[in-house]
Amino acid sequence: MSDLEFVTIHGHRRAYVLAGPRLGTAPVLLLLHGLACDHTTWDPVIGQLAETYTVIAPDLLGHGLSDKPRADYTVAGYANGMRDLITLLGVSKVTVVGHSFGGGVAMQFAYQFPERTERLMLVDPGGLGREVTAFIRAISLPGWQHVLAGLTLPGVRQVNVAALRALAHLPGAQTRDIAEIAAIVESWRDPRARRAIVHLVRAVIDWRGQIISMRDRAYLTEEMPVYVVWGAQDHVVPASHAGVAARLAPHARVTVMDDAGHFPHKDHPAAFVQLMQEWMAATEPASYSRARWRRLLRSGGHVPPITAVPRASTA
Repeated sequence: MSDLEFVTIHGHRRAYVLAGPRLGTAPVLLLLHGLACDHTTWDPVIGQLAETYTVIAPDLLGHGLSDKPRADYTVAGYANGMRDLITLLGVSKVTVVGHSFGGGVAMQFAYQFPERTERLMLVDPGGLGREVTAFIRAISLPGWQHVLAGLTLPGVRQVNVAALRALAHLPGAQTRDIAEIAAIVESWRDPRARRAIVHLVRAVIDWRGQIISMRDRAYLTEEMPVYVVWGAQDHVVPASHAGVAARLAPHARVTVMDDAGHFPHKDHPAAFVQLMQEWMAATEPASYSRARWRRLLRSGGHVPPITAVPRASTA
């Protein structure tokens, strides 16, 4: 795997990993992590993917080793930042893969820049329904930044992280993603990261749940290959949203992975990579046509009935 690299865009330093064949010799995957994570969420799969594809895995602004300014933390702002990053790297088109909040950014990227998008893969994404874990909804409430500051005070943070890591070793679906939560709490020791997360969450979530939705524009995915993968035991964004994806985007491939939580690419990396490789091999990159896009916009979308969602065994 390549070392972390840095580039400055609009005065802010962005961190990213570039791995695999040199640019211009293989299809490019743009991997977008979720809320309060960073590029390392993809570590279990980058090595395998880089054997075939050129992989770009950035730390989104406000995350990881990228800068954490007072800035635009909307999904549209992030999509613009990803367009600018790949442009600076000399990449014209990508297959964009987004996990959780990164799935929302990936959807927005494909919507804003269809001419730059070859395929769209969504992994337990936001944006398909209101439901989301109460912990994330709470971050949108007034004063929550001070609560985060208290939870991450020296000593308090270590106790919280140790307790979470201990719970993560307990068997059962309810504890599956707790190790990831522990890593997130540890990252919040940086007050700039806490501020960025609060701004981000308030842009997409309120106390009732998710605000941003792709439901009214899902029909536009007819113009490109789309794959939705979900963990059956996701306790952050419910796996029932995979059925919503199947209904709203009937041309998309949808798979629910058994024995996987909110991070199926970490729970079962080999199975995840196999699913992605099979989908990539079975689909042709989208070819953007302004005329077809205009006709699709004019036609609006027809919502078909809900169909059964295939499940993938990880045994």
